[in-house]
Amino acid sequence: MAVVSVSMPDELLERLDQFADEHGYTGRSEVVREASRNLLGEFEETRLEDRDLMGIVTVLFDYETTSVEERMMHLRHEHEDLVASNFHSHVGDHYCMELFVLEGELEDISTFVGKIRATRDALTVDYSVIPVDEFDPIAQET
Repeated sequence: MAVVSVSMPDELLERLDQFADEHGYTGRSEVVREASRNLLGEFEETRLEDRDLMGIVTVLFDYETTSVEERMMHLRHEHEDLVASNFHSHVGDHYCMELFVLEGELEDISTFVGKIRATRDALTVDYSVIPVDEFDPIAQET
């Protein structure tokens, strides 16, 4: 097995170690391996391939980190064919939330989410994806 070096803030490392202890992992490497497998497998679900999808992406960041907000707007414009809507809100005293509504295919949505996740200083990135190509609102009423 290869050994890799990963840089992360001390606070995150402490949380990782605590998570490993609390959940019975043998160590941080096991947690990182499982998290990596989960992250890589998120968009590999075949039931979503070749379908029209709607995605919701929520990003939380410290408002004093202006580079995050600039990056969010750059990505919105770079993917204007995918981003159906975008909402910005202030959360608490120090944070901003950026919400993106996406309409497209799995590959495009996963590329967008990957770029959001790669944005330095984004505190959290949450998303959900649902198929809309077979959505029948009339059937929902019965």
